[in-house]
Amino acid sequence: MFVQLFSAALASIYIAGAQALAQAPIEPPAGVRPQGTQPLEPQGNCARTYTVQPGDTCDLISAAQGVSTFQLASANPKVDSQCSNIFEGDTLCLALAGQDCQPTHVVEEGDICNDIAADAGITFDQLRANNPNIDENCLNIYLGEVLCVGSVAA
Repeated sequence: MFVQLFSAALASIYIAGAQALAQAPIEPPAGVRPQGTQPLEPQGNCARTYTVQPGDTCDLISAAQGVSTFQLASANPKVDSQCSNIFEGDTLCLALAGQDCQPTHVVEEGDICNDIAADAGITFDQLRANNPNIDENCLNIYLGEVLCVGSVAA
């Protein structure tokens, strides 16, 4: 009798679990485009483009391609603020024509804005003009962020 009750209970748990699993949304593996979403394509007047590779993040792309984090975000308004909606094969705009600020600096441990600016031969105000995402006290820069340190933002 106990074996029959146990078997019946186990079967109902299995069926309930299978039904719940069947109703749960299936998430694609990391780096795989969710079904039904369209690839990102550059818009507007791009001066340079880049095709996303496996393992890319916005900061890695910015550092490797010499484009500031702000510039990459500004040139690609469909990319979300966490850069979580780029996938292998997407084409990103690295810079709009006439707005390609060079050179760049990748923020490292211990960097502060005044030192970054001085090392680049620009003022703190120029650094902020090139990177409007930096707050007035420069408290929001982070490791790996790519900043434009050009003397004149193009």
